[in-house]
Amino acid sequence: MSTDARKASEAPEAERSAARARGLTKTYGSGETAVVALDSVDVDIAEGRFTAVMGPSGSGKSTLMYCLAGLDTVTEGRVWIGDTEVTGLGDAELTRLRRDEIGFVFQSFNLLPTLTALENITLPMDIGGRGPDRRWLDTVIDTLRLRDRLDHRPTQLSGGQQQRVACARALASRPRLVFADEPTGNLDSRSGLELLDFLRRAVDDLGQTVVMVTHDPGAAAHADQVLFLADGRIVDEMPRPTAEAVLERMKRFDPVRQY
Repeated sequence: MSTDARKASEAPEAERSAARARGLTKTYGSGETAVVALDSVDVDIAEGRFTAVMGPSGSGKSTLMYCLAGLDTVTEGRVWIGDTEVTGLGDAELTRLRRDEIGFVFQSFNLLPTLTALENITLPMDIGGRGPDRRWLDTVIDTLRLRDRLDHRPTQLSGGQQQRVACARALASRPRLVFADEPTGNLDSRSGLELLDFLRRAVDDLGQTVVMVTHDPGAAAHADQVLFLADGRIVDEMPRPTAEAVLERMKRFDPVRQY
């Protein structure tokens, strides 16, 4: 089925969502060794908001992000990005959707060492054969304070600067939403706080939608809401989170871990 054929008329009624899923199930393996990573999850990711996803190790939080982003297939259920149903798209359509509608920020910076910061930022658009919106690109570069680092290669940048370049790359095409998987994991506390502030500004000042998987209550406190996963299900959510409140809530779902 073509992308154009999968429109909102097929989708369940909901508030304006950047992404949503209904009955999302992901199982790895089969038979007695099967592992259910996600168990009939219903979720809506609100447009123009910052959502954090938390849970114990093995709760399914990264799997949820990968399935919503079209990086992993689902076993059952349906997933939409905007008005387009991701479930069942062909490889070419899925590639275009990820390139045009989604930005990714991972724990590893994934920068090409032979390219400058600017070339790394525009690489996905260059591969797609389309030039950037220069005004938007300038806004992203200035928001992330990279103007004086654009000619530097990754080896000439600090870890925090490299992650800012990766963040700029995710934002440069003005995607419908940005997924961030433990984006502060390889950063010191100061650089991590700067990156979280940049993601917050991307939502507040640039109108982006951000979904961040994290294990850090302090990081989650930068979000508008937190979704808590346990055993492959969304078991709770918290609007207007604080680090202290998130910490107390996580102790319910992950009593073994020392927070």
